[in-house]
Amino acid sequence: MWGALARRGGRGGWRGLAAGRPPAAAAPWSQVVSEAEKIVGYPTSFMSLRCLLSDELSNIAMQVRKLVGTKHPLLDTARGFVCDSRNNLQMRGLVVLLISKAAGPSTAELSFQHNMVSGIYSSQRSLAEITELIHTAFLVHRGIVNIGELKSCDGPLKDMQFGNKMAVLSGDFLLANACTSLAQLQNTKVVELISSAIGDLVQGIYYENSKLSEENCLTDDIGISTWKEQVFLSHSALLAKSCQAAMELAKHNAEIQDMAFQYGKHMSMSHKLHSDLQPFVKGSSSDTVVFSLNSAPAVLHQEFLGREAWIKQIREAQGKGSIMDYKKLQEAIKAGKGVTSAIDQCRFHGNRALAALESFPPSEARSALANIVYAATRFS
Repeated sequence: MWGALARRGGRGGWRGLAAGRPPAAAAPWSQVVSEAEKIVGYPTSFMSLRCLLSDELSNIAMQVRKLVGTKHPLLDTARGFVCDSRNNLQMRGLVVLLISKAAGPSTAELSFQHNMVSGIYSSQRSLAEITELIHTAFLVHRGIVNIGELKSCDGPLKDMQFGNKMAVLSGDFLLANACTSLAQLQNTKVVELISSAIGDLVQGIYYENSKLSEENCLTDDIGISTWKEQVFLSHSALLAKSCQAAMELAKHNAEIQDMAFQYGKHMSMSHKLHSDLQPFVKGSSSDTVVFSLNSAPAVLHQEFLGREAWIKQIREAQGKGSIMDYKKLQEAIKAGKGVTSAIDQCRFHGNRALAALESFPPSEARSALANIVYAATRFS
């Protein structure tokens, strides 16, 4: 149904991923983000900078320097905020601002356009910052390591325990700031939406970690439908509900709110699938690429192959000393149907996101939202 959406004309119009392929001229991710940031008025990659530069977090940052020389994940998380923000989806706030501008004011809010800057209400900008803070808080919390699984090469036990404390403290601080700002919006429906998104995140992360904590459990025994349910909770719910909340702040009707929700959901799903596919679609490299055995291509590979045969391939790739030969496993997955099926799923969700944009009038903001989809479904 969504494989060959018709072309739409006019300024700001969009094209579907016709015949299962994105436009040949789809721009790289960093370029798409840079152009979108110009539309909303300022770089949103650093929207949480005011909070990150507060005295409290500055003190925490000074303490985190003690982790240099260890392999604590909190260091990589911190580097990612500064150096890699445009190569990852550290841009939920940007999407919230773009969809706010694409929708514009509702009929009920036309008299309050003086509160808008660059076509976006101040409350919607606050919501975008709140979304970024919540996302950042959970990224920091994900950096907590299991002390029982540490090796001597990871760093001194005392330093790793200290890193965990910093991860908990930093994440809680960001989350508390987000919740305070959320209350200041004084909109009960928005508070309910974002609170439920936080609950979804907690539930999604619990699902991610619960199976992996079981002894000798390398991969989940799930199908792609269950994988999607879990990914929605841990990756898509926050953006989807933030997009819906942005429409609520502008008093848009239920239909527009639902379309904003659908765009956020399906765009982030396509981005997650695109991310999972990278180890399997990148150009040949002599380097060993480590990937999750619960990523979309692996889950689909297991679905086609069968659980027993998949476990057998994993065991064969482990070899002696329980060291995983990811290159061998990667080739096994690429030889099956998992990769091509994951690409199809990525473009399916991309088309669903583009279809949701039909409800918004043509504009630069809508074109930017479409370009984000094209970039997330672009494969070399």
